[in-house]
Amino acid sequence: MGDVAMTVPVITAFCNKYPNIKITVLTRKFFEPMFEQLPNVSIFAADVKGKHKGFFGLWRMYKELKTINIDAVADLHNVLRSKVLKAFFAISGIPFKQIDKGRTEKKALTVPKNKIFKPLKTTHRRYADVFDSLGFPLDLSTAKPSDKISLPEEINDLVGDESKVKIGIAPFAAFQGKMYPLELMEEVIEELNKNNAYQLFFFGGGTNEIEQLNHLEEKYLNGINCAGKFSFAEELALISNLDLMVSMDSGNGHLAAMYGVPIVTLWGVTHPHSGFSPFNNGSNRSILSDWNAYPLIPTSVYGNKVPKGYERVMETIPSEEVIRNIQEILGQK
Repeated sequence: MGDVAMTVPVITAFCNKYPNIKITVLTRKFFEPMFEQLPNVSIFAADVKGKHKGFFGLWRMYKELKTINIDAVADLHNVLRSKVLKAFFAISGIPFKQIDKGRTEKKALTVPKNKIFKPLKTTHRRYADVFDSLGFPLDLSTAKPSDKISLPEEINDLVGDESKVKIGIAPFAAFQGKMYPLELMEEVIEELNKNNAYQLFFFGGGTNEIEQLNHLEEKYLNGINCAGKFSFAEELALISNLDLMVSMDSGNGHLAAMYGVPIVTLWGVTHPHSGFSPFNNGSNRSILSDWNAYPLIPTSVYGNKVPKGYERVMETIPSEEVIRNIQEILGQK
C-alpha cells in the first residue's frame, strides 16, 4: 500500500505538466480511492488472484490492456509479474520502461561490513525517472497535495468536537524491526490524551491490532479506534482531515503525505537514507533510533532483517522526544 501511495505525488506532478495525456494505473481495485482526485487518470483493476493469476492470466491482462490503446508503459514496480508483461508488450513494440530500484546501492547501505552510509535517491525520484526515460521529464516540486475529502456523515458523528486538533496514530508496521514498542507509544498517547484540545485517531488492521486499539480507545477518553470500522475510501477521507499523523516507516505515513498532512515518522532498523520517507511537504519529522548504539542501522530496506541484539533498537527513542516533535509541528500550524 505504501508503494502505491508514493506514486500519487509523482502522478500528480505528471498531470500538472501534461494535462492532455491520459494515464491508466494498473493496480488492485482496492487502491482506486487514492487516485480519484487526479484528472485524466483511470484505474485498470488487476485481479491477480482471479482472472489475471499466473502466466496465462497475465497474457489475458495484456490482451485487455491492448484494447485501451496504450502508447507507452511506465513500470513503477519492476517485479516478476511486470517483467512478464514487459515481454508481452515487446511483441507489439510498445515502449516499456522500468524503475531502477537501486538494489546495488541499497545492498551497500544495509550490509553489516563495509557499509556505505549515505542518502540514496528517493523512491519518488526513481518513479519520476521512469517517466523521464519515456520522454516526460518531471519536476516533483510541482506536485500539490490532494484536497481534503468531505467527511461522510458516519465519520462526522464519530469525530464529535470538530474544534479539536486531530492527530492520527498508526503504531504498527509489517515487521517488528520497525515498530515502536506499544508501551512507549502508550506513553505518547497518555500524554496527548491529557490535553482535551486533541482528538486521537488510531489506525491499524487485522484482528490482533484491532483488539489492541480497542483497548486504547477504552482506556483514553480522547482516543478513537478507526481500525475495522470504515471502508478504505472513508479512512482516506479521515486521514485527509488530520492535523498530524504519527506513523512508523509504513503505509499510513505515505497516505497522509498524499494530502499534505504533517507527519512524524519513527524509524527502527530501517533508515530514511534508503529513500522511503514520506513525500516532503516541509513539515515532516523523522525520529531515528540511536545509530551510535546500533551502527548496523539500516539492517535492511524493509525492516525484515534484525541482527541479534537489535531487537530493541526503537527503545532508544524516548517517548518525550516523540511528544516534543508532535507539539513543535502543531505549534507551527
